Amino acid sequence: MWDALRWLHLVAMAFFVGGQLLLAGGVVPVLRGMADREPMRAIARRFGYGTLISLAVLAATGAALATHLHRWRDPTLHVKIALVAVVAALIVGHMRRPELHVLDAAIFLVSLAIVWLSVGLAH
Repeated sequence: MWDALRWLHLVAMAFFVGGQLLLAGGVVPVLRGMADREPMRAIARRFGYGTLISLAVLAATGAALATHLHRWRDPTLHVKIALVAVVAALIVGHMRRPELHVLDAAIFLVSLAIVWLSVGLAH
């Protein structure tokens, strides 16, 4: 069961971070110059729904794994959780001010830092 839970955690992380890579590296550069902004808005909305689901899965599976692996006292986990809170705040800010592209970059960079910390926690 714990391998399945870890797998689900990794799939949710791959959706969240991989989706950011796809948007930043492919979708946005191609669609940004178009006069009709609706396709980009539709893609962003759809990814936003998936992001909410993936974040819920990450929180639930992460809490279960931290409990099972007795990691709640690990300072690396504390930093990771703090960065997750930062990403959540940045996402809310981005939802309110989508024209602030610096928030996109900040979300992506903090997400990569979370993945880096996760690799350390996995060993």
